[in-house]
Amino acid sequence: MAQQCEVAWFSALCDDDYEFLGVPDPRLQSSWEHCRNIVLQAEKGGFDNILLPSGYQLGLDTTAFAAAVATQVRRIKLLWATRIGEDWPPQLARRIATLDRILGPNGANTGGRLNVNIISSDMPGETLSGKARYARATEVVKIVRILLDGGSLDHQGEFYQLKLDPPRITTISGKCPAFYFGGLSEDARECAAEGCDVYLMWPDTMDKVRETIDDMQQRAARFGRKLRFGYRVHVVVRETEEEARSAADRLLSKLDDEIGRAIREKSLDAKNVGVQRQAELRSAAGGDGFIEDNLWTGIGRARSGCGAAIVGDPDQVLAKLRAYQAQGIEAFILSGYPHAAEADLFSRHVLPHLQHGPLDI
Repeated sequence: MAQQCEVAWFSALCDDDYEFLGVPDPRLQSSWEHCRNIVLQAEKGGFDNILLPSGYQLGLDTTAFAAAVATQVRRIKLLWATRIGEDWPPQLARRIATLDRILGPNGANTGGRLNVNIISSDMPGETLSGKARYARATEVVKIVRILLDGGSLDHQGEFYQLKLDPPRITTISGKCPAFYFGGLSEDARECAAEGCDVYLMWPDTMDKVRETIDDMQQRAARFGRKLRFGYRVHVVVRETEEEARSAADRLLSKLDDEIGRAIREKSLDAKNVGVQRQAELRSAAGGDGFIEDNLWTGIGRARSGCGAAIVGDPDQVLAKLRAYQAQGIEAFILSGYPHAAEADLFSRHVLPHLQHGPLDI
């Protein structure tokens, strides 16, 4: 029997939707209407979850959007991103519980449908060392987990000194939702191993994926914990490989390299280890941009962060996803350009052939 995985899509809240990369399109700019329509398309297409990203300078406010769109969906989970530096932990716990209640129960009525993507990010105007940022994030996830699990808090840490009762508003399950988290640096890996539930990776070669999973399993074991693993990647699927490669080339056909560089550098996390690894992959790729079979790095020429796509016909895309599953990946967060259109293509060509459902944590 094929292994089950969670398959998520992505709503472009952070001014990241294009027909041609690097060419602004008023129809695809982040707005309530456009980003809501991506979420509704993903739910209609059968996706299990959808990432709502967060960028301080870019696009829409994720919390306000999540609260609004939660009233318009009935089945899909929301993976709500939050930037740790922007919140006071007890208020963050109350906000998570409130969003979970607005979104409503899962199909089995055993819990809620909200998950949280933890981002350890500097605030604009603030520059903490990586070690300090991730130490702060580790404290926050511990505090929030205790409060949302219904415990009284007595936390005396480097960043927070708090003695509090749990908030009156609880999640539907009465427990803390799953924390999804990504980061390649040593400090990021330790933060994930100690406090998070699903470790997210950006695109990489298959051997590096296996190496990272092995490393993270060992780190989590030292804390007496187990991690689940997710993979964030773009996708370009068409009926034939030739059509898929042509669609990928078309995405870049109007890109000015200087504009692409400006887009990459606009993000607050443009210099982190994960982003640097995406740049390394682009540099190592062949002249066609492929770093290995069906993994194309061209998207990273105009995007900070996740910078590669699975490109191919339905069978090739399916085989690539199953190869990641064989390495230990249980959750995929996919996206493509334009996001609503590519969600529809994936939901018709690939999703029916995957055994998938919400990750049970």
